[in-house]
Amino acid sequence: MTDQDNCPCGSRKAYQDCCQPLHQGEPASSPEALMRSRYVAFFQKKTDYLMDTWHPDTRPATLSLEQSPDWTSLQILDSSENGQKGTVHFRAIYQAGSGWGYLEEKSDFLKESGRWYYLGGETREGQFKPGRNDPCPCGSGRKHKTCCLRFRS
Repeated sequence: MTDQDNCPCGSRKAYQDCCQPLHQGEPASSPEALMRSRYVAFFQKKTDYLMDTWHPDTRPATLSLEQSPDWTSLQILDSSENGQKGTVHFRAIYQAGSGWGYLEEKSDFLKESGRWYYLGGETREGQFKPGRNDPCPCGSGRKHKTCCLRFRS
């Protein structure tokens, strides 16, 4: 991925104008911006960034992304901010063997000293079944039937 490529977070902005500045230390402007940058960090396996943006009260001692799936797209379902607290409801799609799965979470965020931090959230996972005419979850922008479906046996 180059800096000019579309950011994997789905914003349709170039990575250099979207999540890269946050990965380089700029504070996120909102809980949603932090969530998007954390998704890209999972996508790019940036463990240090994930740990740095996780609130110290809830952050695990270690984080391994070795078993992390191949993330393909992010959908923000809802986002809100109220003072120093925020929530983001999202669905992240990943490739699971020859099929697709999703992780859906309602995440909580806290702003301290001008920076947003991820606290935690309620998650659920499941199998994702895109329809033939739905956009392909691989992020190509093509219909599923003309993209990943045609490569299956």
